[in-house]
Amino acid sequence: MKYDFTAIEAKWHKIWDEKQLYAARTGSDAKKFYALVEFPYPSGAGLHVGHARPYTAMDVIARKHRMQGENVLFPMGYDAFGLPTENYAIKNHIHPAVVTKNNIATFRGQLQALGYSFDWDREINTTDPKYFKWTQWIFLQLYKNGLAYKAKMPVNWCTSCKCVLANEEVVENVCERCGSPVVRKEKSQWMLRITRYAQRLLDDLDDVDFIERVKIQQRNWIGRSTGAEVRFGSTFGDEITVFTTRPDTLFGATYMVLSPEHPLLERWMDRLTNADEVKAYQEAAAAKSDFERTELTKEKTGVQLGGVKGINPVNGKEIPIFISDYVLSTYGTGAIMAVPAHDDRDWEFAKKFGCEIIEVVKGGNVQEAAFTDCATGVMVNSGFLDGMSVADAKKAITEYLTEKHIGEAKVNFKLRDWVFSRQRYWGEPIPIVHCPKCGTVPLDEKDLPLELPDVESYEPTDDGQSPLAAITDWVNTTCPCCGGPAKRETDTMPQWAGSSWYYLRYMDPHNDEALASPEALRYWSPVDWYNGGMEHTTLHLLYSRFWHKFLYDIGVVPTKEPYAKRTSHGMILGEGGIKMSKSRGNVINPTDVIAEYGADTMRTYIIFIGDFEKAASWSTNAVKGCKRFLDKVWNLAETVTDHETAYSTKNESILHKTIRKVTSDIDALKGNTALAALMTLTSTLTDNGCNAAELKTLLQLLSPFAPHICDEIWQQHGFEGICSVSAWPAYDESKCRDAEIDMAVQVNGKLRGTIHVAADLDDETVVQTALADEKIARFLEKTGGALRKSIVVKNKLVNLIVK
Repeated sequence: MKYDFTAIEAKWHKIWDEKQLYAARTGSDAKKFYALVEFPYPSGAGLHVGHARPYTAMDVIARKHRMQGENVLFPMGYDAFGLPTENYAIKNHIHPAVVTKNNIATFRGQLQALGYSFDWDREINTTDPKYFKWTQWIFLQLYKNGLAYKAKMPVNWCTSCKCVLANEEVVENVCERCGSPVVRKEKSQWMLRITRYAQRLLDDLDDVDFIERVKIQQRNWIGRSTGAEVRFGSTFGDEITVFTTRPDTLFGATYMVLSPEHPLLERWMDRLTNADEVKAYQEAAAAKSDFERTELTKEKTGVQLGGVKGINPVNGKEIPIFISDYVLSTYGTGAIMAVPAHDDRDWEFAKKFGCEIIEVVKGGNVQEAAFTDCATGVMVNSGFLDGMSVADAKKAITEYLTEKHIGEAKVNFKLRDWVFSRQRYWGEPIPIVHCPKCGTVPLDEKDLPLELPDVESYEPTDDGQSPLAAITDWVNTTCPCCGGPAKRETDTMPQWAGSSWYYLRYMDPHNDEALASPEALRYWSPVDWYNGGMEHTTLHLLYSRFWHKFLYDIGVVPTKEPYAKRTSHGMILGEGGIKMSKSRGNVINPTDVIAEYGADTMRTYIIFIGDFEKAASWSTNAVKGCKRFLDKVWNLAETVTDHETAYSTKNESILHKTIRKVTSDIDALKGNTALAALMTLTSTLTDNGCNAAELKTLLQLLSPFAPHICDEIWQQHGFEGICSVSAWPAYDESKCRDAEIDMAVQVNGKLRGTIHVAADLDDETVVQTALADEKIARFLEKTGGALRKSIVVKNKLVNLIVK
């Protein structure tokens, strides 16, 4: 009978759905296992192989745990607010809600076609008011606890569209949509105070099972550094606060640099002797991105402030003050002290602008041929610090700064507060009203969800406000506090909002009274295994951990971390290792692969493609190879006509070894080697003959990878139940050994042949067998050597030492 994958897959999708075969049961007595994949943004292009790789891998893991008797929650949803949908809606005059609905329908169909064991009853959509009601509720709790606030922030401003752009809308300093220049300007934005959680976000990484490169990225993004805050004086009378990790080098600070946006500049501008030059530089800096400004290889630029000097607090020396675009207002204090003798960047700047260079750590000058680490040298030219080690000098200078009230020890973080508002339409409305009498007032929780008005135009306004600002019927409202006239907040939340807590909603998606019930949260928390792309291991993962910790603090969730385990996958490249793109015409559509080869072939290949954590290249020939493997399984099944319940002697060892390997490889994300073992097993069973018991085990081991064909063959052979949810096979360690093995035979340490013997043979018999081997005997006779001693490595080799 032909392997008709199209009919078989459609049949089993219907059966799985009717039986709700993969539904998770909250409160079950079985051990719970919560497997999570990052939910997709439902673009018009539909699912691509980049989605299929992590989804298939986690589906394999979820299916295996389910077969091991665990109560598995494996859900799916859609991160559906966002800029691409809004831009598409503006261009094509289609409501974003309609675009989203159509895109989700496409994604759902593709996901179902691949046979993923999602619990479809728990499907969520971040644009559903029943969902974003609770996103808004979380925002209100953040606001009430002082973690949501408004502040002026530098933003990307399109000079043509007259609107604020997200970073992803800016390509090479021009607007992605219109191609006009993008500049930096200050605008009032909603912010979330994630910095209050910086230390906890760092410390608690020790308690989770994240792959090391994910932890490294988290730690680097948080960027904890210890040092001191130092208050420099100025000849204008104002203090200039800097943060430094090397307060021991203060005596070598020969100039200062302020960011072009530093607030002191506005205060000083009318007293500066070169104000026009300073203003021109500020305008030029505003046209650059943060990345451009901080690029290490770029030439250093700057302007010295005329008419003012800084004052080094440890020696009273007046030093020049510059502005330069490599100093950012959003990092540290927006001002630095420069020690050019011991910092490459400062040295380059000092040489260009003729600043003094004073060595303060002996042997630590960056330009010395015999340069040594300046963190381990001895202090020189540093007053009372001279002769001290760097470590002792750090302690002494910090005590001095504190005693003299000109500084103190300080811990600084690179992490900045989260810019949380967007001046766009397609996002969650921020549930705040602005009252001329009461000020900023949160919406009453009973009035959630606050929904978007249904309008025809989503174009940004001329002054850069959200399109919502022009919808006066929606904007004009009453104050929840005094009942007087007020206006709604017109900024909307970023796409990050809905994705920061979605894993909690899966636990109880139909709850109208809470984001999830306490019972569901206690049962399912934390997520046991979360897989996602490396591109999301900084911002998304950090934001999500922050929201979770806040919810933990206010008693909503029972665990301090949302995810017990986090892994990441490599991307899939086109044929020949070239990145897939529409322009190259090498994008692989999973739907096309399914149509030609079947979902099981697609699933099997996407796992077999290579090491899960590394990038891998698509190969159409390899896809065909996986199809031939499944054909071979189908053909093997047709040869089985008995009803044996035990393994045959000749196949027993390889079956137990394969069970052991596939069991361990799946949870180690080594599905490619698990499949290689299954291919070997299939070939062996084809050569040796296969009985019903052996076929049954093969199907169970293959089922997580290729569930449709396995469920079909299982049913055809009358095995009990459905293969997908049958019990995972067990192995006996004592039966994982081969009855007979090949051992290497060495003579004086050099390989001279092999012998085929029984496993675990005693040493004496092994040696006698080796000596009796015709090839070895001839060699010994030819050399005329007599056996002096022998060395046996059990089941591996025997080394014959001769004179």
